[in-house]
Amino acid sequence: MPAPEETLPSQRFRFEQYINLEEKGELQFYLCPFYNSYTWSYLHKKNHYFGKIIGVAYSFFKRIITLLSLYKYQFIYIHREAASIGPPVFEWIITKIFRKKIIYDFDDSVWVSTSSPANPWAASIKCAWKVKYISKWSYIISTGNQFLADYAKQYCNDVRIIPTVVNTNTKHNQLKQHASLPLTIGWTGTFTNFVQLDIIVSVIKKLQENYDFTFLIIADKDPLYKEIKYVYKPWDVNTEIEDLLKIHIGVMPLGNTVLELGKCAFKAIQYMSLGIPAVVSNIGANKDVVIDGVNGYCVSNEQEWYNKLSYLLDYVEKRVELGKNARASIISNYSVESTKNDFFNLFK
Repeated sequence: MPAPEETLPSQRFRFEQYINLEEKGELQFYLCPFYNSYTWSYLHKKNHYFGKIIGVAYSFFKRIITLLSLYKYQFIYIHREAASIGPPVFEWIITKIFRKKIIYDFDDSVWVSTSSPANPWAASIKCAWKVKYISKWSYIISTGNQFLADYAKQYCNDVRIIPTVVNTNTKHNQLKQHASLPLTIGWTGTFTNFVQLDIIVSVIKKLQENYDFTFLIIADKDPLYKEIKYVYKPWDVNTEIEDLLKIHIGVMPLGNTVLELGKCAFKAIQYMSLGIPAVVSNIGANKDVVIDGVNGYCVSNEQEWYNKLSYLLDYVEKRVELGKNARASIISNYSVESTKNDFFNLFK
């Protein structure tokens, strides 16, 4: 796993919440993040180069020490990669030297090289090409959607789709009260996904000319938009559900790129689990999660974005109807309860 516990959304919702269940039986898990909390806190800030270099060096040292304990484990579960930069040396050692079975998990198009504004040079040392080799050496691959599974099937014979889900019993277990005010359209995500949010900025601007509503952005950084009025709420794990419940209509815009086809509709899943109807781009896994007109809306162009959002702003009854259907579909197909056996079966 790349990051410390309770920090990276993909970790929290793809495996951390399963291994904390009492019903995991005789399975025992040991978590070993690549970065510690100190390094992680600096990683996505500009500059701080000395701290980053020291932190990364220490992370590699920890990984080497971890190798010495691998004899104790039957399976090695790797989320994204064993080390966030560099070639797949650790994965090669795990499979070729220690002869351990890798269960490889990813919920993004991790084979595409990317970098953040804080570390623009990182793309050159991430070695995204390593994903195909890790896939070849893996015993089982777990992916978040069909697009990712199709990629993995080129290299591994046992590929399973386990969606990124929420715990509808213990955390995402409330229902939005749609009569509440102020009326709010909302988006949640990380700063790396602001390029997707940009897609609907012009729609929000047009809506603000005709409707009285709040546009809420929950993220790890402020996008600093000048064109529209919005409320920025820093993401906080302790207030995550409380903040989401301020939203009446959740949005998940996407472009049609390899990176975005790898997205697992998780924003929509979060909204819908709380009885919040989602309006999403008609792309990739979004189309699997959101059934158009039943538990939300799938849209394909700017006019459709405007029409569906304005309709839901106008009609509270429709928000309530779609919201109830949305929560029911998440409980049935995208909850911890509905997928936990699939996760634990990876280790049998």
